[in-house]
Amino acid sequence: MSDTSTYSAMAMQLTARSLERLPDAAAARAAILEHIAEIEGQIRTSSIFVAQYSGKPVKLVVLPEYLFTSYPGRISIEDFAARVGFAANGPEYEALGGVAQRLGMFLAGNAYETDGAFPGFYFQTCFIVAPSGDVVLRYRRLLSMFAPSPHDVWDAYLDKYGLDGVFPVAQTEIGNLAPIASEEILYPEIARALALRGAEVFCHSSSEVGSPIATNKDIAKQARAFENLAYVVSSNTAGISGTAMPLSSAEGNSQVVDWKGRVVAQSGDGETFTAFSTIDLGALREARRTPAMTNYLARQRPALFAEAYAAAAEPFRGPNGMSDGGTPAIPDRDYFRRAQAEIIERLSKAGVI
Repeated sequence: MSDTSTYSAMAMQLTARSLERLPDAAAARAAILEHIAEIEGQIRTSSIFVAQYSGKPVKLVVLPEYLFTSYPGRISIEDFAARVGFAANGPEYEALGGVAQRLGMFLAGNAYETDGAFPGFYFQTCFIVAPSGDVVLRYRRLLSMFAPSPHDVWDAYLDKYGLDGVFPVAQTEIGNLAPIASEEILYPEIARALALRGAEVFCHSSSEVGSPIATNKDIAKQARAFENLAYVVSSNTAGISGTAMPLSSAEGNSQVVDWKGRVVAQSGDGETFTAFSTIDLGALREARRTPAMTNYLARQRPALFAEAYAAAAEPFRGPNGMSDGGTPAIPDRDYFRRAQAEIIERLSKAGVI
């Protein structure tokens, strides 16, 4: 791997499609595969333009959050998993692998995924598919308001995947790639945990409100970049079709942030590829290896905070909330609000809030 390698990364701002109005799982599965086939042409033509414009070939494309399905709404966890959950070796990943292979680039995205070890569950999963067609990384979202987390079945999850499966980083010829899912960009601990495992480029798949006023997520993208000396390639949806919600409620502002925290490319509204920029691994790696006040990663002292975090953990959500005697147990949809209300009450009693 060359320290001086440079390439273009592109955040594809595309419309997510809700499948909730389709009649059955077969129709939903067919729509997913059709959508995957459609994006190949969009990525190919966009990458040709970017390569001609910038002089650097596109080697990394980041897709928006839940692009092929949208979010589950009030559908039960078990029903949604059966309807649209990607299996690890299923046809959806095979189709995405074919796209990555034919285009010769890394493809990062986000989908709901099933796991044979946790029947009936789905996890919101960020994936990275290599030009070989292989899925080289899958990360299950840890912090979500309305979706199961590996932490909810923590003991069983660690037994199967270990900590490497919780905070995965893909070491590739275009750098060390790591995913951040949607609102998790707001939590510095997740990016830091991945940076401490060597992450250099964060692939952020999101579906969020875009605004000319800096949003919480926009601010966080810049912070996660400079505090970890890492690039953030952030792809937002260009709206969500197939729901009663106005189409453009979650669109715009896809962007690339460099390791100094500067927004170097940003899209407007609608479907577009215009959030693209050069990734300069050599400059990033030199900065990480240079003693300086601005080398925030090297100045970090994780041991300082480990004890304080452990001491404060009691009132917050603990592990295994969806386990019953060690066996994963699927909750109803209202569980998520009840659980948060209980945590708020505990935080109040503990004097945290």
